[in-house]
Amino acid sequence: MTRVIWADRAATAVLWGIAFFVIGILLAIIGHFLLASIGTLSLSFIFGDPSDSTIGGVGPVLFNSIYILTLTLLLTVPLGILGGIYMAEYAGEGRLTTIIRFSQELISSVPSIVVGMFGLALFVTLTHWSFTALGGSLALLVFNLPLLTRLTEQAIRAVPADERRGSIALGVSKWRTIRHVVVPIAIPGIVTGIILTAGRIFGEAAALIFTSGLSTPSGYNFANLNITDPRSPWSPFHSATTLSVFIWKSNSEGLGLFVHQVADASSAVLVLMVLVFNLGARGLGRYLQRRVTGT
Repeated sequence: MTRVIWADRAATAVLWGIAFFVIGILLAIIGHFLLASIGTLSLSFIFGDPSDSTIGGVGPVLFNSIYILTLTLLLTVPLGILGGIYMAEYAGEGRLTTIIRFSQELISSVPSIVVGMFGLALFVTLTHWSFTALGGSLALLVFNLPLLTRLTEQAIRAVPADERRGSIALGVSKWRTIRHVVVPIAIPGIVTGIILTAGRIFGEAAALIFTSGLSTPSGYNFANLNITDPRSPWSPFHSATTLSVFIWKSNSEGLGLFVHQVADASSAVLVLMVLVFNLGARGLGRYLQRRVTGT
């Protein structure tokens, strides 16, 4: 018994050590970029336009990052959740589902730069759209839909079978059981999948270099609400250099007097935005679970 207790304590200590190590890495990353961006990071930097002669800002590229994230999630989340429901509740075990799962894993493991080349051929050249936010979002859809579908399937499969049996025993149809019993219980797992997917979308650079554009934007006219006008920042057909692509471009070109300050401050903004989004999404997931389950 003593050996079992010591083994349990040792395993607990190792797990706590790993947890603190991961938290330490996260804090080190955040702390490094916050310290490096002291004197540069400010509201004028966050909302200002990029500049070659001064430090400038990242307002337009930050807007593009949020715009592409929103557009991609609008395309990915409904399809991913419906695909996960189908795979977990309706698709039987067989050759077809085996092929689908293998394809999901294969696409998820493809390097993002390859997805970018595919997006360049399909959503830029073939459609004659040139570089657009929509093209970038569609490339990211190809890259992230299999991941969200798989995570949603796992979250739904984790719901105890007794919950389904109890609902069906009361005469509730299978689809209503899925909607009102299974999915609400699976919301934390689904939200986790959305967060992981959103993190990949927000920080992606390689796929967007070939699909959404590399030009540094400035002077956006947010009063132009015509979504069919490529000059409007609200249009899915406008060229949309994101914050992660802007950081890569700044470091790779090395042009300008303040390139290092801009890169460090931009990285700090990117890390903080991902952190805020993750915390907000988890809070929203808990709120939705309380609303739909009443607990």
